[in-house]
Amino acid sequence: MQIEESINVLGEKLEVCGTDPETGFYRDGCCNTGPDDHGSHTVCVVMTDEFLAFSKTRGNDLSTPVPAFGFPGLKAGDGWCLCAARWHEAYEAGVAPRVRLRATHHGALEHCALGDLKTHGIDLS
Repeated sequence: MQIEESINVLGEKLEVCGTDPETGFYRDGCCNTGPDDHGSHTVCVVMTDEFLAFSKTRGNDLSTPVPAFGFPGLKAGDGWCLCAARWHEAYEAGVAPRVRLRATHHGALEHCALGDLKTHGIDLS
């Protein structure tokens, strides 16, 4: 496993996205990515009921627990490393969840514009 440099979209050290439930492609709490992360799980979001319903209609049910994989199911308020392309799809549909920019890996910029991420950013002062 080779993880890409842990830098966020603001050019700073990547912060933790969520540990309850443990998120990230590598389940390390961060939106780290690497060559085996084909979905680019790099956008740290705060889940909303609206987005969870949208994702389910797209064939990715994130709210139903899957105990066999240790997945508890997500609820509104949970921090989660989302696939960058799915966030962009939700953004275009007007249902994108809020983004923690300091916990969003710079790899997300291959799929999402920084300006779009910033419009949904919750951690800019």
